Parts: sequence; structure tokens; C-alpha cells
Amino acid sequence: MKLLKYTLLASSLFLSGMNHWASAEELKDMKRLFVSPPESARPGVYWYFMDGNLSKEGMTKDLESMKRVGIGSVVFLEVNVGIPRGHVDFLSTEWKDCFKHAVRECERLGITMILGIGPGWTGSGGPWVKGEESMRHLVSSVTRVTGGSKQTIPLEKPSPKPPYFGEGAFTPELKEKWLDYYEDVAVLAFPATNGKVSIKDIEEKALYYRAPYSSAPGVKQFIQREEQDKPLEPGDAIAVDQIIDLTSLLRDGSVTWNVPSGEWMIMRFGIRNNGAVTRPAPLPGVGFECDKTDTTALMAHLRTFTGSLFDLLGERDTTLAGGLKILHMDSWEMGAQNWSPRLREEFKKRRGYDPQPYFPVYAGLVVGDKNISERFLWDLRQTMQELMLENHSLFVKAYARQHGMQLSIEPYDMNPMQDLELGASADIPMCEFWSPGGYNTSFSAIEGSSLANIKGQRVVPSEAFTAAGDGWRQHPASMKNQTDWAFAAGINRLTYHTFQHQALPDSLRPGMTMGPYGVHWDRNQTWWPYVDAYHTYVARCQYLLQKGQTVADILYLAPEEAPFVFRAPKSALTGDYMVDKREYNFDACPPSLLYTAFVEDGKIKFPSGMEYRLLVLPAFKTMTLDLLKKIESLVKDGAVVIGLPPVQTPGLTGYPDSDRNLQQAVENLWGGSQQPEGLKFHTYGKGRIAWGTDIQNHLDNLYPDFDLTSKVLREMHVPVDFQSDQGTVRYIHKQVDNVDYFFVSNRVDKEMSVNAHFRTSGKQPYLWDPVTGKTSLIPVSTDNGKQTSLELAFAPYQSYFVFFSGDRQSASAASTNIKGKRVLMSLQGSWNVSFDPKWGGPAEVEFPTLQDWSKHTEPGIKYYSGTAIYTKQFDYKETLSGSLFLDLGLVKNIAKVWLNGQDLGTIWTSPWQVDVSGVLKQGKNELKIEVTNLWGNRLIGDEQKVNDGIVNGQWPEWLLKGEKRPSDRYTFTTYPHYTKDTPLLESGLLGPVHIIQVLD
Repeated sequence: MKLLKYTLLASSLFLSGMNHWASAEELKDMKRLFVSPPESARPGVYWYFMDGNLSKEGMTKDLESMKRVGIGSVVFLEVNVGIPRGHVDFLSTEWKDCFKHAVRECERLGITMILGIGPGWTGSGGPWVKGEESMRHLVSSVTRVTGGSKQTIPLEKPSPKPPYFGEGAFTPELKEKWLDYYEDVAVLAFPATNGKVSIKDIEEKALYYRAPYSSAPGVKQFIQREEQDKPLEPGDAIAVDQIIDLTSLLRDGSVTWNVPSGEWMIMRFGIRNNGAVTRPAPLPGVGFECDKTDTTALMAHLRTFTGSLFDLLGERDTTLAGGLKILHMDSWEMGAQNWSPRLREEFKKRRGYDPQPYFPVYAGLVVGDKNISERFLWDLRQTMQELMLENHSLFVKAYARQHGMQLSIEPYDMNPMQDLELGASADIPMCEFWSPGGYNTSFSAIEGSSLANIKGQRVVPSEAFTAAGDGWRQHPASMKNQTDWAFAAGINRLTYHTFQHQALPDSLRPGMTMGPYGVHWDRNQTWWPYVDAYHTYVARCQYLLQKGQTVADILYLAPEEAPFVFRAPKSALTGDYMVDKREYNFDACPPSLLYTAFVEDGKIKFPSGMEYRLLVLPAFKTMTLDLLKKIESLVKDGAVVIGLPPVQTPGLTGYPDSDRNLQQAVENLWGGSQQPEGLKFHTYGKGRIAWGTDIQNHLDNLYPDFDLTSKVLREMHVPVDFQSDQGTVRYIHKQVDNVDYFFVSNRVDKEMSVNAHFRTSGKQPYLWDPVTGKTSLIPVSTDNGKQTSLELAFAPYQSYFVFFSGDRQSASAASTNIKGKRVLMSLQGSWNVSFDPKWGGPAEVEFPTLQDWSKHTEPGIKYYSGTAIYTKQFDYKETLSGSLFLDLGLVKNIAKVWLNGQDLGTIWTSPWQVDVSGVLKQGKNELKIEVTNLWGNRLIGDEQKVNDGIVNGQWPEWLLKGEKRPSDRYTFTTYPHYTKDTPLLESGLLGPVHIIQVLD
């Protein structure tokens, strides 16, 4: 049961950190807080600093601009990506003064700061990390000798493995440290093998390398073990009992040994740095990544980095809403290590045998046979996972707690552990998703939200809209569909990637970038003054999604594998890049968390209160006896399980008796080892287990096809959780006490009406619109006692919440949201338009009709980026009764409307309408519309002009000297996203603009 050691540590906060369900009084407040969301519901940003380009003045402007538009948190990271170095060296006195200023400003403004635990985004390390404190590999050299005499044999010093990212990441000093560091570990001799048999994919199996799963082609979700397909010939493998330990004979790189007769191989084993460096760190922060299995090495790092910052800040008032609150480990991009300072002792303690005779397996040599060697490699990976969890992530979590903080982790990419296990060790598991066209990391949303659900962590943050080559092209409307996808996937705190710290003068816009990366979520965006309308939408959604407990029926158990990336069955999802769950929601569970589960009323429950109807096992050949016994106890207590039995244990611990014990447990639980035809249920205790050839014949990403799983749920009389008749609506189901509510979203860019079915009954449905903040009663189509059906209408990409609460009210009190509309007036003719001359536009111009700026003959309009003000007077003669709206038609890209001097708000998404009831007058009306486009056109226009910007990675002299810039460009940016030939972007108010009446 040593497996449980870190399990219990990881789950110790379930009850103490669990958010309670809303009380009756809190439920009364939900509508009020939906309209005006609390600060805790606000989205965040990655606040990136670029290698010494820091400014206190810029920090204050950044943070104050965030506060104005509803940003509630920042992830503070300094990196070095495609920007010339600045003058404030990382961790210098001036740098620390800037950092302290940023923390104090966050405290003043009520903004939460989240601090990465090292320079760059990779992990934890720096130039202060010594070779013996770094991530290390066990490496080896081989010397062949002929026996029959006493010999002094020189043994070659093993070379380091090439760094995964190459030697280009090293500074000259760091490369020298990398080459110099070496420590001997062991010398082993054995009769020479014939060299014909080696272990496939050994460098991954032995944790030398783990490539980024999301971005490198061909990276495996998990490591397939190689089976022994035929008997070995003499000389194919090393017999354990023939290995001789010569370690004590090693002197100055040689051994003097009376070599027995025959051909022998001598392997010299030593440890080398694995080549992982802080990346992409500011130059003064480039150094080795610290050992992820050694608390001594980790504390040496933390004392130098976070410890020095804590000392700088002094005693902090933890009751403040803002300030430094969370430590953060970003995506795991430092690769793998396979050595720990006490590996041999820890291995013996955890696995029950000495690993040293199996060291040749690290090099791909077969010890015993392939099955034995693969079992050893599994034991090695499990041991390293346990050490990394206990001595790195859980240690940092405890360290954070000592300082009144929490720990968030993005547990994926190059992770040599199981993603779910690393995420489970965090206070706050975090995920990531890229903008369309980027890497598909949608799997991490399922991993992160699953862990949060199981652990009772109501907040599920995500690095959001990560992008490459975006070029300021995205804006709230273009991001609406993916925003809603994230919410339905379980994410409920968007952290935009990235708000680039703007250290340059305000006149130089768009200003600083993170090279080609990021969605440019910063104060220099053209539409930044209007973005709070979108942030308010986000905060309303996030408030409700953080408030309730998620409803899910299916729990997919991950196998005991490291590394392992959880991928849901494709059949359980719809879509491609933005994958949505089907009619039964599900989560993924790491093996460690299953040990905390119990059964109540036939449901699998966790201390957090989360519960599931069905446990689904992976179709995996191996399982430890401990895990199988846990599953057996759940079934005995009443759980329903679907899955095939394992056939063997994975490691060498207790082998071969462990396999016989496992088979006996399988016989008991499954009622035999022979698969039945089709899909059959076996009763065991109070529960049942479903298995058979249907599963074997219909596997999907290790699990039964979703239709098979759904079949079991239907057999259990569990109605589908949500379904729409056109299948174009995504959802997530939440509960607070006896209130059910669903977030539903149109997945397509067109209007539609659907009949939607919700798993709830006998309650009154309400529609809560997070764009407007308005709520309304809606009528029930049918209620069969298990499901409520409603007719719903959606605008393109529209979304809202459907609440089911309280007793059903009379039909007359409710009104369907499927409404007709009638055009009462079209605003045709000319418009007065005012552009900002500071950005090259005419101060006043008349448009005879609405038109695309980029098609205009006037260069100042054609290449204009920013805000233009449209004004128009019109006489209105139609009725003023009913619900009246101003419909703007097509807008590129965001608009703010005034009618008769009254601010009617910002319009940023479909339907592009604003309510004018009570404001519109019969007779003369005055309309003003501020319309803002994107940066692209002005940047393209400036590419026609002389370049006076960054050349060869150097800041221009005029900027360094504070002189007037030599060119007549309007814009300045640190990365060229456009050329002079890039097609211009459609811009402006394109209409048609109508006054419409919505018909009940």
C-alpha cells in the first residue's frame, strides 16, 4: 500500500478545502450576484514581462487598466521571447523593487497575483542550481573484455544525453557546467550479450525523454510495453544471478579485476545533468532546472527565488482581497529525469527489491527477459512519479501553505508522470486551451475539470486562447464560441494568454508583444476600453459555474501508468478542435483518488460530495492488486462497473505470486476469466460488473465505446442528462441544493430553434441571459416525471443558463424565447463619421451609405485602426409599444451605442442589438455609435513606410535616446505580424441598421 502514501497527502485537503453548497440565503443572492458578479468571478491574465523590460509606471498603468475592465487576477512570469533585453536585470535590486511595487499595486487594487516558482514558464530552477542539485539521468558506457587473467581495465566516462531542446538554450557558462558535472554510481559486469535484442523505445521507457504531447508528432498517450514474443536465445539477455558488482574496484576511471574466462561486458554507470534549463527565461535567470525528486535541492532553489521575494515583501496582510496569493507551476516543459539522490534506497523501500542489477535495462539491454525488463521499467517510472509528487509538487504545496498561499499546476506536456496524478497534487489544477489553429490541448480541459470536480475545487482555471501569429486578429465576438466551449467543458476561470507588460511609452502602440505569441489581451488593444462588456458576460457565467456542483454520471478510471495523458473515448465527444461532451457527462479519475471513494445509495461518491453512477475501467492488461481490491470493495458495496479484467500485475514487486493473487481476485469479481459473448452483467455483493466481447470489439481510446457505456446507464434507468433534437447545443449541468441549472450554448454560427430535454422534473424553468443580465420565465413543453422539455431559440453562438427552481408557475406567467421580429424602420442614407487624426483618419467625413473602411479610397480610412464615431439624426414615426431594439447588422468589430444622449451599452456579440424601449422617441432622434476595428489595417498601412523599429534584435537608437522617431509610421510593435501585402481586414459599421420590434 505504499502507493497510498502520496495519495493520502494529495487528498488530505478534500474536506478542509471544500467549498460548501449554497445555503437558502445564498440562493436568494444568486440572481443579484449574477447581475453584478463578485470580484472572485472575474477572469485573469498571464502578465508577462520580457527579460528586463520593466517599468513601475507601466505596471501601475497595466493594473489600473485591468481593474477598469474587470480583470481580477494576474499570473506573474518573466520570460525571454523575441524581444531585445531591457535594463532591469532579473532579481537585481531594481527588479525586486519593481516586483514589490507590482505586489503592492495588486493589493491596492484588489487584484490577485499568482507567481511562477521560477524564471521562464518551464518550472523551478536558475543559474544558482548546481549540477548535484539538478535534474539528472543515469548514463552508462560499455567496455568489452576477454577473461582469463587479472586486468586493469580503463572504463570510458559516460557522456550526457543530448538535451531535448538542443544545446542552444545553454549559455557558455552553463554548457561548461553541463559537460563538467559527473558522478559515478556503479560498475557492473556480466557475460557479454550478442547485442541482437534491445528494448524498444527505451529512452522514453527509462525516462530519458518525454516529448511534448500536445505539439510534437507521434508522442504516445502512454508507453506500450513490449511483450516477449518468442523464447530468447543464449546470449540474448543478461541473467540477474550472473551480474557481478565491481563498484568497489573503481579507481580513477579503471577497475583492476581478475576476469573469469569468457567474453565479458563491463558497464560504468554515472549520473549527468539531463540538459533541462529554465526556458524561456530572462538571460540572468537561465540555469539548470532543479531536481524534481529532492527536497534539499528544491529548497535551495526556493530560498534563492521565492524566499528572497517573501523576505522583500515582509509580513503580508492575508486578509486583503488582492496581492500575492498563489504559487504556480506552469505546463511541465522540462522533460524527464530517471535518477534521484536516494533512488536505490527509495526503490527498495517502495518496490521491495534492489534496482541495481537492473541498471543495464536503462541502456536497453534485456535483463532476465523482456517481460521482466518491462516490469522493472514500470517500477522505475512509478518510483520516480512518487518521488516527484512527494518531493516536488506536494512539497511546494506545503511550502506555499506555510506562507499563506495555495499552489496551482498545469499538469501536462513533457510530463513524465501521469497528468491526472500531478494535477491531483495541486490545490488548484489548471488546464490550457489554444485559439483555433493552435495546438489541440482540449484534453487538458477534461483533465483539469475532472480533478476539480472530484476534489471539490469549485474554481477551474485555464490558460485561455493561447495563440501563435495571432496579430491582434481576435476580439470578443470572434472568441465567443470558444469561450462558451470552455465553460461547457468545465472551465470557469479564464486566464487570457497574454497581457504583455507595456513598458514602452504610451505613444508606441500596439507596443510590446511576446514575440509572435499570445492573443494580445492588454491595454494597448484598440477595443480595450469596451472589453468590460465581454468580461462582465464572462464573470456572470463564471460566477454561476463556480457556484454549483457539476453533475456527471460516468467516471473513467485511468490506468496505473506514468506517463499517461487521459483521452476520453472519441465516441463520447462531438466536434473536433472544440470537443463537446455528449448526453451523459463524465470525469476522469487517477488511481490515487479512487482510493478515497465510497459507495452510497448505489453511487460512487467522494469526500467532496461529487458522485457518479458508473465506473468505467480502462482496457488495460495490468493492474496492481491494491487497486483491484479497491474496485472489488466498491462493487461489493453496490457500485456498477463496466470493463474487462486485468490479466497481470505491472511490476516485479511480489512477482510471480502477485499475478496468481490477481487472477484469484479477478475470478471472484468477474465470476470467471472467460469473456462472455456480448455484454453481460455479473452480480458481486450489492453491485454489478458489466463485461464481455462487445467491449473487446468496440474499444475507443482504451475504454468501451460510449454507446456501450450509455447502454449500461439506460439499463440502470438513468435518463440522459441533456439532449437537443438537432445536436447543436453544448451544455454543462450544475446543482445548488435542490436547484438544477444548465449552461447551454449554440455551437453554430446561425440562428436556430431546438427542442431541448433536461434531466429534471417538476420545477419552474427560467432563462438567465449572461449578456444582458436579464432573467425571465419560460414555458414547459413536456414533463414526463424524469425530464423536462423546452423549446428554445438561439442567435448565432448564443448561450444562456436555464434554471429549474421552485414550484411550476402558471403558463400565462411564462413566455417562450422563440420570438418573431418585425422591421419598423431602416436607417438608410448618409452617416457622419469622425476618425481620430492621431491615427491617420479624417476628423470628419460623410459616408453616403455604410461601407467597409478597408475598401475606401482615402488611405487614412483604408488603413485606419481604432475607434470612429458614427452619428445620425432620424425621424421615427412608427409605434412605440412593445419591445423595441436597434439592430446594427454587421459590426467589425465592437460598438457602443448612445440614443438621445442615453448610454445604451456596448454590443460585442450576436444578436447585435440593443434595447431602445423607452428611449426611442416619435419624431427626431439622435444616434451615436462608437465602432472599433482591429490593429491589422494600420499595421499593414505602416508596412508601406520606412521601418524604424527593431532590427537584428536591437532597440532602435531613437527609442533608447528618447528622440523623435525618424519615420512617419503611426504604430510601433516589437514583432512584425504583417507585411505590406497582407490583405486588409473588414472594418466599421456595415449594417444594415434597423429599428425592430420583437413579437411575443
